[in-house]
Amino acid sequence: MEAPIIVLFDGVCNLCNGVVRFIVRHDPEGRFRFAAQQSAVGQALLEQYGVPASEALADSVVVIEGGRAYLESDAALVIVRHLKGYGWLRALRHLPKPLRDGLYRLIARHRYRIFGRQASCPVPTPELRERFLEKV
Repeated sequence: MEAPIIVLFDGVCNLCNGVVRFIVRHDPEGRFRFAAQQSAVGQALLEQYGVPASEALADSVVVIEGGRAYLESDAALVIVRHLKGYGWLRALRHLPKPLRDGLYRLIARHRYRIFGRQASCPVPTPELRERFLEKV
């Protein structure tokens, strides 16, 4: 089995939680694993890969693949590369990185206002629990 792709997400962000559910629906092989950045596992992985927690939450999603941490639009591109039916979005990698990251930051900066936030990280459904690195 190939190494899992780890997605560290902002556990209180409604947009981020929606992205996790979207990934699960479009990942029939189950390659993705998840952890909230606020969790002990999430914090340990951020530290292990040298990503300051304050920077990670500002970016909203960190993807770890092949021993490397990806941030901002690069993280999103890693995700779509592995989703069934969404590989065509990889064409966005041809846009200049400052443009991609600028758009990503704009959405990330306003995600709570647009999509809302929760008081705490939600408990995953029973079928999702096995995909989370930290069992709740």
